[in-house]
Amino acid sequence: MIARGILDTIGDTPLVRLERLFPELDAQVFAKAEWFNPGGSVKDRAALSMLLGKIESGELAPDRSVVVESSSGNLAIGIAQICRYYRLPFVCVVDPRTTEQNVAILRAFRAHVEIVTEPDDRTGEYLPARIRRVKEIVGNLPGAYWPNQYANPLNAKAHERTMHEIATALDGRVDYLFCATSSCGTLHGCVTYVREHGLSTTIVAVDAMGSAIFDGDSSSSRLIPGYGASVRPALLEPEDADGVVHVSDLECVVACHRLMWQEAILAGGSSGATVAALQRMSDRIPAGANCVCVFPDGGDRYLDTIYSASWVRRNFGDAEHELFPPDELEGGVRDHHSP
Repeated sequence: MIARGILDTIGDTPLVRLERLFPELDAQVFAKAEWFNPGGSVKDRAALSMLLGKIESGELAPDRSVVVESSSGNLAIGIAQICRYYRLPFVCVVDPRTTEQNVAILRAFRAHVEIVTEPDDRTGEYLPARIRRVKEIVGNLPGAYWPNQYANPLNAKAHERTMHEIATALDGRVDYLFCATSSCGTLHGCVTYVREHGLSTTIVAVDAMGSAIFDGDSSSSRLIPGYGASVRPALLEPEDADGVVHVSDLECVVACHRLMWQEAILAGGSSGATVAALQRMSDRIPAGANCVCVFPDGGDRYLDTIYSASWVRRNFGDAEHELFPPDELEGGVRDHHSP
């Protein structure tokens, strides 16, 4: 296939069988590898869905429009790439948890990055402060358009195609779907497809401990962006999920390292969270089931956090010795090169 420009490569990502991760599980486990999208994450789908119609209709045009959005990273990069392709100015509101690498990518696409440095007074979280700042910019900037990933139905609509790709690859037999939640666009879109096509899929929402999405209370700080939220998104339909699994930061990090060691997959935090959730539910999964984990992004944007020994030591102490075993790596290298 010859793509008609880089945006034509969004979607149709691989479904990868994970053959080594759960040897004790008498079931098939697959990963929907969304980092194969050109912007590096599942959020490319939502970004294109929310912008393309308005671009093609002329409602968004370079000489009179500015796109403004709040994002912790991945959606921002998807929007930045689309805006660069169509020569649209883009203002992205992020916070200190956004990695330096993501900010650098945004600036490479010539997005204007505004960093909110003070959290919300009431919740102590950054997301309410980011949204408030977006509203201020939109109110004062002529031609500003806020896609609003947290409430835009086109966000969810994009992921009906995601579920279609999964179901097509497995001939309609998707017994379990593990989906990390943030804006809840992926969750709601996949559920819509499942219901409209009469699939018997059990939908498991994977949330972060301390997230307000399902508990309604952002009770503790979270280290890893990409899943969980401090504000319940408007796209959330609580009945979408047949079950909810809350994953801790440490469980997420451990699962990411398991993926790397056992499957040679460098996965992002929310991808690891789905693996941790599947592990938690493994004793309830019947033999022969097809289980799919949506992997929203890869691990290249987490090299300074999840895959950094110093970061792990700083946040989890002794876990560093389990996740970065020096004897296994250094000893193996020495033995290989010794005379």
